[in-house]
Amino acid sequence: MIRNRISIGTRGSKLALWQAEWVKAELQKVTPGLQIDLIKIKTTGDRILDVPLANIGGKGLFVKEIEEALLRGDADLAVHSMKDVPTDFPTGLHLAAICKREDPRDALLVRQKAEGRKQSNSPLPPFTKGGRRGINNSLLYDLPRGATVGTSSLRRSCQLLHRRPDLKVVQLRGNLDTRIRKLNEGQFDAVILAVAGIKRLGLSKRITEILSPEISLPAIGQGAIGIECRVEDELINTIVNLLNHTETAICVRAERAFLKRLGGGCQVPIAAYARITRRQKSEVRSQQSDPSSLILHPSSLIMDGLVGSVTGDRIVKGYIEGMTEESESIGVTLAKDLLARGAKKILEEVYGE
Repeated sequence: MIRNRISIGTRGSKLALWQAEWVKAELQKVTPGLQIDLIKIKTTGDRILDVPLANIGGKGLFVKEIEEALLRGDADLAVHSMKDVPTDFPTGLHLAAICKREDPRDALLVRQKAEGRKQSNSPLPPFTKGGRRGINNSLLYDLPRGATVGTSSLRRSCQLLHRRPDLKVVQLRGNLDTRIRKLNEGQFDAVILAVAGIKRLGLSKRITEILSPEISLPAIGQGAIGIECRVEDELINTIVNLLNHTETAICVRAERAFLKRLGGGCQVPIAAYARITRRQKSEVRSQQSDPSSLILHPSSLIMDGLVGSVTGDRIVKGYIEGMTEESESIGVTLAKDLLARGAKKILEEVYGE
């Protein structure tokens, strides 16, 4: 049966609707004449705003009700922020496409009247490590001692406290507009948000600084939009696959394999950032030219990963590089490395509590 009308299940926040509208427009570009309706669905994560995510179940909170709508047939596909999507799907559903990624990094937003290095009164000296100017020059180190920083993410607070244990990190829930409003009202000295969401809502000018991944390694899948649908719906799968961005999908699947092997969720500070690097032909070595050398491929997947304690006093980091066609095994290998070097103990302590 030919269908010329389909529906998208989405959360109702301004950012979620932007993402759903973007997917709708892209689908209509590749399938002219297709009518698409948006169905707004309120998830558990949207209803419970006064409790930290880590205390009420983690990632599935933002997708469960939408997935139920898919299984009932009330929606044909769902649009998610990939950082909210659990690594396992209900029977009958799958991730059909991962769209091109926006900037995956975190952003520091400082209260307007406190912005600028000249106005800083922090007694802390600039952080120095290996002469990396991206870290040394960060405005994060210009925040006053004891400044209040808002975030809903254990991953962000862990890395923040690891570098600035003097800061007061306060729980901050709500949509992006609400978080920025609370900052402007003076409830916080600074907040940390995802660059992607800020850009998508046209608020880039409000960013004080984009944080280097060395300071704040991104969440798994941050900046990418995922499309979920029923496995057996051939028409939807065919249409949706046209929006799949191969490079982004390779990177995000590596990050998700890393997360799945760790068995973590929102209760534990876990981060990973994978990207593809392309080398010039002169940089590519072969076994014929030097059998004892490491083989460097024209395209390689490189990934950083992190597991930390909730307080930020312990962080286990790792780095790996390999072939893009082995992305998921690369993620698993990196996870095993971190587990062997202390991450297992951190995870056991957190889940034991």
